[in-house]
Amino acid sequence: MGDHAGMEIHERKDSYGWDGDGGLGERLIRRIIDGTKTPTCCPKFSMTEAELAESHANVGKVVTITNKDGVPRCNVRVLECFETTFGDPAPRLLEGEGSTRAEFHENHRAPGAHGSPASAGNSRTTS
Repeated sequence: MGDHAGMEIHERKDSYGWDGDGGLGERLIRRIIDGTKTPTCCPKFSMTEAELAESHANVGKVVTITNKDGVPRCNVRVLECFETTFGDPAPRLLEGEGSTRAEFHENHRAPGAHGSPASAGNSRTTS
């Protein structure tokens, strides 16, 4: 999707998608590029201490978004990193996802995630 020749590739990277994801990674990347998805989140329990620290260290930095094959797709600047819960997600997370709370729960359903702390970040597409 798209020719990214000449796109600046940053040291910090974040990958979307995995083998067998049914195209989810590409759909999320397209929403990032289109500006309709500005935050991302994951269950805090799924992150190592190092990954959590890296998420916080990315604030203010430009991160290159890659697909599951490592192909750079766009760059985003991370504006903040915050914790919320899946049971009662922060309004800024819902707004950035373009979701109601019910839609958010449906889209992010994972065993043990509901009501668990989550790490979330808001970013914007820069190129």
